[in-house]
Amino acid sequence: MPGFEVFGEEELAAIVDLFKQNGGIVFAHGFDAMRKGIYKVREYERAFADNIGIKHAQAVSSGSAALKVALDALGIGRGDEVITQAFTFVATVEAICETGATPIIVDIDDTLGMSAAAFEAAITPRTKAVIPVHMMGEPAEMDSILAVARRHNILVLEDAAQAVGASYKGKKTGTIGDIGAFSTDAGKTLNTGEGGMVVTDSDELFVRARGAHDHGHEYSKTLGRGEEGAIGPGFNYRMTELQGAIGLVQLSKIDHIVERQRANKAALMERIKGLPVKFRRSPDANGDIGDTIVMYLPDRARAAAFVAAMREEKLGTKNLPDAVRWHFAKHWSHLFKGHPLYDGNNYSWQSSADILECSVALPVMVKMDPDRIEFLGEKLVGIGRKIL
Repeated sequence: MPGFEVFGEEELAAIVDLFKQNGGIVFAHGFDAMRKGIYKVREYERAFADNIGIKHAQAVSSGSAALKVALDALGIGRGDEVITQAFTFVATVEAICETGATPIIVDIDDTLGMSAAAFEAAITPRTKAVIPVHMMGEPAEMDSILAVARRHNILVLEDAAQAVGASYKGKKTGTIGDIGAFSTDAGKTLNTGEGGMVVTDSDELFVRARGAHDHGHEYSKTLGRGEEGAIGPGFNYRMTELQGAIGLVQLSKIDHIVERQRANKAALMERIKGLPVKFRRSPDANGDIGDTIVMYLPDRARAAAFVAAMREEKLGTKNLPDAVRWHFAKHWSHLFKGHPLYDGNNYSWQSSADILECSVALPVMVKMDPDRIEFLGEKLVGIGRKIL
């Protein structure tokens, strides 16, 4: 699960080296004469882009910032509608609201990703973009979503905040649509404490994203930073050299993290496969990073009882149900004030609620050893015998 599991001497050495090599310049830009050619954020951006097979990567201060910068790069603003899904972290909708656009939230299906049918049914003449979300390490069903988007000339922003290292039919998440956004906060597979990345193959979108994350700076090749002009409005969403240095080390560990998670998930699945539950449908099992096991229980009462029994055994869950308030639009009335579409209406996203409120998500850790997996499997099967 989180990259903090594999934090070690390498990350510490990267920070120490940054101070030894260039005197501790932690701002990503300028100070050219003092920093001895060391630009960790730029190095991290290039390594990240190469790792996922895309042309451009722009590092930013958080995954939330990545979504906002990506939307700015797409030209989203007041009067536009952006479609996204009911199951996502609240930041997806917050970023849409920050642009002045209206979030149009649609139901998920049993992949926990956006229903392509619900997406298409929500399109209006004001729809400018769609944000499918790759939740808990699994890719969304991108073929059907892209087909709808291309048919209606709608821009596609992939929210891959929870899917660093995941892929869909051979392409890394974040590289499939027009632009992608990642998070690398303390709970993510690649951990820089706080941080995010915007990625795209489009030169034009990259230039816009770069400006949007840094007060509109044009990044002139002939003028100094203080003399150059602006390509348009922006804000400060910059990443620091400290985060860039840590990111480089963490990125070097990503293959190991994903390999171990996948192996541990497979081993735990083998031990609980006999439970009388349905498991999450994967659009591409080969692209799953093994971050989470999701079980669909027969009804809400038995889901609640199952989780209560897990808590008695001191077993943890992930997002479902422990943090569903922050991951399900049903609970975000505070965001919808002032939006005529939502004011005075009770939007419950019932189809999504029927899935999410009967779900139990089990976190999969990098450092699970065979004994821990055996213990978890035994406990979960025992709970299942009592509850199901």
